[in-house]
Amino acid sequence: MNWQKNSKQYMKIVTLDIKDLYVNLLIQDILQTTKFWLSNHNNTNTTILVEQALQLLETILKQNYFQYNNQLFQPKKRIAMGSPISSTIVEIYIQFLEELHIKQWLQNKQILYYKRYVDDTLIIYNQNKTNEQEILNHANSIDKHLQLKLSTEESNLINYLDLSIYRNNNNIDLEIYRKPTATDTVIHFSSNHPFEHKLTSFHYYVNRMLTLPITKQSKQQEWKTLLQ
Repeated sequence: MNWQKNSKQYMKIVTLDIKDLYVNLLIQDILQTTKFWLSNHNNTNTTILVEQALQLLETILKQNYFQYNNQLFQPKKRIAMGSPISSTIVEIYIQFLEELHIKQWLQNKQILYYKRYVDDTLIIYNQNKTNEQEILNHANSIDKHLQLKLSTEESNLINYLDLSIYRNNNNIDLEIYRKPTATDTVIHFSSNHPFEHKLTSFHYYVNRMLTLPITKQSKQQEWKTLLQ
């Protein structure tokens, strides 16, 4: 990946991670957000259908129970982490916040690049127009229930998801990143699992190694890891 000439002087990379995303989303906020999307993406008068959809969604979201010490509890405001619908609802809500707050960041060139995967975000910003603290303060002001943790480059290196991103002169080099807690453990070949299950991890690792634009050295190191 190539940077513009001399861009290293003013461009920086940070990542943002939302703390405890699922358990800090309010049901009422989700319903309002869903109503916004449904109302703005229908060309016909579907007010009744929208209201019915919202009633169904509210019913589903309130089926949030958990057991502790043989007692049942029901949170009044949060959504369930294990619900099949939760990941979709989270995406609907976060995209709504991005529509309101992130677009203007990009339009005025304060941030030059923005990509998010669930609750992890990568941002490239212009140091002449903003800084890390302003980015963090603005992100944390969007929703008082959602707090974000900011990570910065160290020696031109930052980790995002399963990638290490290294800024080298006018280029960006990518390497595969594993957390310190990673065990690199897969299903043992002699275990009583379907053969396809045993190969799944390797199919993923090999495909990642071959398709990501990582450096030649990183690809060689990844192959050694897979063999091990």
